[in-house]
Amino acid sequence: AIIQAAEELNSPVILQASQGGLKYAGIEYIAALGKLAGRNAKVPVALHLDHGTDFDQAMLCIRNGFTSVMIDGSRFPLEENIAFTKRVVDVAHAVGVTVEAELGKIGGTEDHITVDEKDATFTDPEEAKRFVEETGVDYLAIAVGTAHGVYKGEPKIDYDRIEAIGKLIHIPLVLHGSSGVPAESLKRAISLGVCKINIDTDIRAAFANEVRAFLAKDHDNIDPRKILGPATIAMKEIVKEKMMIFGSDGKGWK
Repeated sequence: AIIQAAEELNSPVILQASQGGLKYAGIEYIAALGKLAGRNAKVPVALHLDHGTDFDQAMLCIRNGFTSVMIDGSRFPLEENIAFTKRVVDVAHAVGVTVEAELGKIGGTEDHITVDEKDATFTDPEEAKRFVEETGVDYLAIAVGTAHGVYKGEPKIDYDRIEAIGKLIHIPLVLHGSSGVPAESLKRAISLGVCKINIDTDIRAAFANEVRAFLAKDHDNIDPRKILGPATIAMKEIVKEKMMIFGSDGKGWK
């Protein structure tokens, strides 16, 4: 559904493998699926590790063909996060793989990662500058008010912080926990330097809601193709909607 959406809009796309997905299906299986999808696609496709837990996992993903990895050392103090991230960057860059890192602590829950709201900390612009200079990371996930999972209300994004970080570092910024964030808020963040936006929860919700709706109307149906068909279409449509908000439509190979 994601590849179909990208092709219909001629948009490049990043396929992310979450920690939950890797635990469920395994790195080799996920990598094979991602590589096949990318090889047959009519648009640029990146295969990305999300919230990589350690050096060994990142290396295994790289060996299996991931084109990009995130190494998440946000749980560590700054000095340790720098060393932790740089070790992955040095190896990844040697084989042409890009690296995302995280500075600050993004609240909410995603798979195995839970950060309580009281423990979430925003990214410090000066620390971000030092972090990028010393690690050589390619893009940086910043904590500016979004959170993983489902919002109870509209998130309060610190746009001044995004702008301050963007003035000090000159690599793409990443916004995690962007599901449920209004379109105008996302566009404003993009105007300030955000280039990669994670929307897993929106896609999951679209899929799950359509499965529930189908079975509520046709609860005796046992054909997975028919049950999942409307859900796949719903996924495609939400992805297309987001791509147009992000402005990635029309930026593929054509």
